[in-house]
Amino acid sequence: MADKVARLIIEENRELELPILQGSAGYPVIDIRQLGAQAKMFTYDPGFMSTASCESNITFIDGEKGILLHRGYPIEQLATKKDFMDTAYLLLEGELPNKQERKGFLNRICYHSMVHEGIAQFYNGFQRDAHPMAIMVGVVGALAAFYHDSLDISDPEHRRIAGDRLIAKMPTIAAMCYKHRIGQPFMYPKNDKGYTENFLYMMFGVPCEEYQVSPALIQAMDRILILHADHEQNASTSTVRLAGSSGANPYACISAGISSLWGPAHGGANEAVLQMLNNIGDVKQIPKYIEKAKDRDDPFRLMGFGHRVYKNFDPRAKVMRQTCHEVLEELGVKNSPLFEMAMELERIALEDDYFIEKKLYPNVDFYSGIILQAMGIPTNMFTVIFALSRTVGWVAQWSEMISAPDQRIGRPRQLYKGATQRDVK
Repeated sequence: MADKVARLIIEENRELELPILQGSAGYPVIDIRQLGAQAKMFTYDPGFMSTASCESNITFIDGEKGILLHRGYPIEQLATKKDFMDTAYLLLEGELPNKQERKGFLNRICYHSMVHEGIAQFYNGFQRDAHPMAIMVGVVGALAAFYHDSLDISDPEHRRIAGDRLIAKMPTIAAMCYKHRIGQPFMYPKNDKGYTENFLYMMFGVPCEEYQVSPALIQAMDRILILHADHEQNASTSTVRLAGSSGANPYACISAGISSLWGPAHGGANEAVLQMLNNIGDVKQIPKYIEKAKDRDDPFRLMGFGHRVYKNFDPRAKVMRQTCHEVLEELGVKNSPLFEMAMELERIALEDDYFIEKKLYPNVDFYSGIILQAMGIPTNMFTVIFALSRTVGWVAQWSEMISAPDQRIGRPRQLYKGATQRDVK
């Protein structure tokens, strides 16, 4: 029961009491579930900027203070003290694993890392120059046709198996998207390699020689995966939940999330950072582009600065900034023109009054795109890696939604502005 109520006055002689619910952190919310029935009215909130669509225990964000917590743990601590598999277990199970739990989880994921050979043949139906995200949407959606032995979403064990399969097979599917595009043979996962190392091995290894992945690059990729693993009720996560509310199978739901993530306003931000830097071309051109960014009448926008949620420094960006320097030092490319432009833009954003006043701090996408390109990953694979990472969060959010006692099919309302009833003549 709610301790407090909000009173909604409608016209002069109607008043409704709406319960105020308080979570463990964040703003309280006004419960309007009975508003339609009691007042014959709906609320209007394009973009759902003031609407809580669900109750969740997974991720909390305080954009004003620059805080991101997974199950209560700060993202900075997870990214520097734990690996991606620890973080995945935390998101799925609610607690960090002990040694025995971690071993069991790693064995489960390792067991499911290969894909059905029919899926490998499935890639032959795609054009070589198809965008990797287009391939990923199709392949992940098709998993339900190959693994239909665990599609009873009312069965907790089926949900667990489906979640394990998605998390385990996503690196294999992502690497296959890349190999298909460049015309190289697929590399199968190896059980003696960790999750992140296996992904890099399948991306860059070839059958004709042994491939050893640099520990620094494994750590950098692992941090990228951790920092993108979940981010509360964003567009793609909300898409997964909405699709899942209809009872759709988990593979279809995750495929829907990948489709949403593909949008340039969501998962394509780090790719846009690289395109922007390439368009600027030289560090000497930066002052001109800074002035363009400050000009309200100029359509140019600096990509990788500011965030819709964070009105302070993106906590993920702090970790990614350090990782960016470490990777570029490891690869010996710190003197590259691209990095020089990035660092000059960073310096200006942290010192210029215009950027400080508008809180346009460098975000996680600003640094991750630079890291991925330095590692030799093409820009069209950036969002694929984002999807690989975010699958853990999507699975956790989907599973939480399915098991919620008050779960109902999503059905947003609308403000209708079209023609009223009329007759055909």
